[in-house]
Amino acid sequence: MPDTTNNATSNLGFLTVCEQEDQSLFGGLLVLNISGRPLEFHCTAPVRPNRAQEILYGPTLRPYLYGEQIGRALMERLSAAPALVFTDVEPALALRPLTKVPVVYVGAEPEPNASSGVTARLDAPHPTPAPSGSMRLQRFRMGPWQLAVPQAHAEDESHVVSHWQSHADDFDLSEPFGRIREAIEEARRAAR
Repeated sequence: MPDTTNNATSNLGFLTVCEQEDQSLFGGLLVLNISGRPLEFHCTAPVRPNRAQEILYGPTLRPYLYGEQIGRALMERLSAAPALVFTDVEPALALRPLTKVPVVYVGAEPEPNASSGVTARLDAPHPTPAPSGSMRLQRFRMGPWQLAVPQAHAEDESHVVSHWQSHADDFDLSEPFGRIREAIEEARRAAR
């Protein structure tokens, strides 16, 4: 359902990956206009790592699957790249080196009593150290949202702030991920 009449510089992508009981992964990418209306939606067929991949990739398996396999495949299907891609699964940040579009991790629900306005900087004065198999993150706060970008692309923070500043308090960044999960589940039911 592509919509080429909208300006891609104001469109937002939302990427998530759902893990099923059988260890299969389904990815979904929803592109919304700034009003929250869907412009494009794509999802993947199930992705399931084999035992050799689990052994050989070790702690880098999830970033490889979420970002390089699922995220890249979904981004390649888009008719126009969005200005930003938000994700609620940290391993999907591995997509960032493969695209020109900033990929932003939405780390937590907004604080209920967060002050209005943009607070463009930072809970921590230094990048967060990465556990084994994950990347270092540049964490920051915008309005009520805790966000992060890969430290290797720390310049994305200023792009996010400049692009998103006027919308940070008005747009629920967690809500589109629920839509994606429901759409994936519906697609799985229809396929059975």
